[in-house]
Amino acid sequence: MEPERTGLDCGSSLPVPCVQELAKETTATVPSRYVRSDQDTPNISYSTACLPQVPVIDMQKLFSPEFMDSELEKLHHASKEWGFFQSFQVKVGNVLQLINHGVSTSLLEKIKLDIQEFFKLPMEEKKKYWQKPGELEGFGQAFVVSDEQKLDWGDMFALVTLPTHSVAPKLPLPFSENLEAYSAELQNLAMKILELMAKALRMENNEMNNLFEDGWQTIRMNYYPPCPQLELVIGLNTHSDTVGLTILLQLNEMEGLQIRKDGMWIPVIPLPNAFVVNIGDILEIVTNGIYRSIEHRATVNSAKERLSMATFYNPKVEVDLGPAPSFITPESPALFQRIGVAEYFKRLSTHKLDGKAYIDALRIQNEEQKGF
Repeated sequence: MEPERTGLDCGSSLPVPCVQELAKETTATVPSRYVRSDQDTPNISYSTACLPQVPVIDMQKLFSPEFMDSELEKLHHASKEWGFFQSFQVKVGNVLQLINHGVSTSLLEKIKLDIQEFFKLPMEEKKKYWQKPGELEGFGQAFVVSDEQKLDWGDMFALVTLPTHSVAPKLPLPFSENLEAYSAELQNLAMKILELMAKALRMENNEMNNLFEDGWQTIRMNYYPPCPQLELVIGLNTHSDTVGLTILLQLNEMEGLQIRKDGMWIPVIPLPNAFVVNIGDILEIVTNGIYRSIEHRATVNSAKERLSMATFYNPKVEVDLGPAPSFITPESPALFQRIGVAEYFKRLSTHKLDGKAYIDALRIQNEEQKGF
């Protein structure tokens, strides 16, 4: 039986070459379509000792009567001021340990191995999973809307994972089974985080659940090949996530994820089996700007590929999206226009990634210039 899909029209992305294969042939000169003079120099670096560190949240404390209030305040501050946090780790001496995030280490290790092997498939096998016209699922890139558009130095494999009867039934075993288990675990984790955020925000009962319970979920696996000319390319263009909540698993120890904070690009150091959580544009809209999505990007290196896996969690398709009533007062009017979730993503499909341009177009004060 074919999986039951969301019924959501997410548009499509134009077909692009396989960067993993292209990188095998690129020894000195990057093809012109990948040269990104429109970006900050990707390999900008600062001494990490001088940089602010991405907040770390300990979920055990969020459910502990003794520490709940203080840890909930940390979560609230991280979501307001950063839009990013490393999730569910506790520091013991100089060792960072994963605790209580609900996803077993053995499942994470299986998923990592599955994805690494999947990207190693020969090109002839990958063609079976390539994006089809009018679809976003499969190998390729997202948000490619013209043949002249500059491209990122990376490949992705994207899937709609919820709601479905079965995740990606055409994928090889045991990958499909492990991915289905991971999808369910990440749905539970996303809802726990959203419920904690609602508590920190003092939202009315069920405002968050009514939006996100039984929501739809996509997973994108990313492969960034090494590149001989780091100063010319970008793994993933500067953007904020247009979704509700993103939970990222960095699959190997290569750095690359960077967030823009106070005018600097701050690297997010990979930690074994850690989740990196970030606020999406939809949550900025729902919280009427209290929680902010933040611009970030993926850079590449010259030595080794980098792999990551992003799980995007969104409201259910049939609801309307806008600031929650809890945050609308005479002193704090709505900052964003209301829009149906289906319409939100339909419009998004015609845009390329460009900082926070998409959410900025939905701000009420920018309505006349939104360009839809």
